[in-house]
Amino acid sequence: MNKRIVLSLFALSLFAGCVGIPDDVQPVGNFRIERYLGKWYEIARLDHSFERGLSDVSASYTLRPDGGVTVLNRGYDAARESWKSAEGVAYFTGDADRGSLKVSFFRPFYGGYHIVALDADYRWSLVVGPSRDYLWILARERRLPEDVKAMLLDKAASQGFDTGKLIWVGQQRPDA
Repeated sequence: MNKRIVLSLFALSLFAGCVGIPDDVQPVGNFRIERYLGKWYEIARLDHSFERGLSDVSASYTLRPDGGVTVLNRGYDAARESWKSAEGVAYFTGDADRGSLKVSFFRPFYGGYHIVALDADYRWSLVVGPSRDYLWILARERRLPEDVKAMLLDKAASQGFDTGKLIWVGQQRPDA
């Protein structure tokens, strides 16, 4: 099967058309997409088939002419000894100063991408999907200080996420 089709199907399984946000979880305000653009490293995630077995995962965000965001997700598959990538698009679900977007890797299906914690300097973020089955810790650097990790884990746990199931993503390979 074509690699692009496989990646698209994986992404589709993530979002299955739900752009909502879990009950009692609020996206950040005073959000500035221009500051969020660029490369982010995946520090931790809840397990899903579309990322299973991948290390060195990153996401790069660039502004589109239509006001949306191009999303390029990339990770290393050690079993296949190759990089995998998937490209998608994201659009705000409401006001552009609220960290709540919908993302699609396989249109017309969109899923929620909600930033629920964000460093004032945009060095790390806590992102959730449409349910408590989707959670990511992202950072501008490949590693986070332990106190920041602990704070993000506490925030996620206090909002009902099972942080004991997080996968801590290896980030040892150079960007290729």
